[in-house]
Amino acid sequence: MTSPLLLDPDQALTRLADLTVVDVRTPGEYAAGHVPGAVNVPLDRLDSAVPSLREAAAQGTLLIVCQSGNRSARACAQLAGQGVSAYDLAGGTSGWAARGHALERPAGAPAKAAWAMDRQVRLVAGSLVLLGLLLGLLFHPAFQLLSAAIAGGLVFSALTNTCGMAMMLGKLPYNRGNACAVDLDTTLAGLRRGDGA
Repeated sequence: MTSPLLLDPDQALTRLADLTVVDVRTPGEYAAGHVPGAVNVPLDRLDSAVPSLREAAAQGTLLIVCQSGNRSARACAQLAGQGVSAYDLAGGTSGWAARGHALERPAGAPAKAAWAMDRQVRLVAGSLVLLGLLLGLLFHPAFQLLSAAIAGGLVFSALTNTCGMAMMLGKLPYNRGNACAVDLDTTLAGLRRGDGA
């Protein structure tokens, strides 16, 4: 596998007007703040967006963004496998904000930001491991199998660079966005037109 093309936040800022920025986080994360002008195409919906992203890439350069750069790297690899070239924002939205660059929020977005997906996964995985250990100590040792199953899932996640828990958490209502979110079909139609929204 080849490494994705990278742009650091300062390079991306200077080229922002010429880029089609695609944020692959969940709608809830996107609503909490995104690179200006970015459109939201969640990673779990990327396959259905490939034709529109191919059209957008033919019109200009794609920049794929997530929170830290992990999901966007996966998205770039997935797109490259489909013949679509895209840049990855080094450090993701966190790196963008750390450089002091402004983030946009959709009109009507809730004041309280959704947690980043990796933080949600750490909370749930840690809580389930702790629950399994406590139940095993207090009631029956077999409950410790819950902790072992979570540990196995984390190892599998690391080896395959996928995360089933993140995919499941991404389907929860608070990660799906709210009434201010633009639906994916509207976003993809905008990408095909070349207006990015």
